[in-house]
Amino acid sequence: MTTTNKPINISSTSTNDALIDQLRACQNPEEILKFEKWFNSNIESDKLYKRICELLKNRSISRALGSKWLITLIEDRENTITKLSVK
Repeated sequence: MTTTNKPINISSTSTNDALIDQLRACQNPEEILKFEKWFNSNIESDKLYKRICELLKNRSISRALGSKWLITLIEDRENTITKLSVK
């Protein structure tokens, strides 16, 4: 028997649309990171990167757009880790 994971419905379609619109309004990586900080501290759901992954999984956004946002978030974390690492 094969089972698949049922998609997690984190929020409604209108909420997803509002999130997508807000992310699309970000013109540069700094704006994306500023939005992520606000989102993660003010929204009582998953972190922004998990929401982006869910949008990709549900095909609500293009792979190119989702990867652009995720690369920005991942590179910021890598830079933070590099700064904090003791050599």
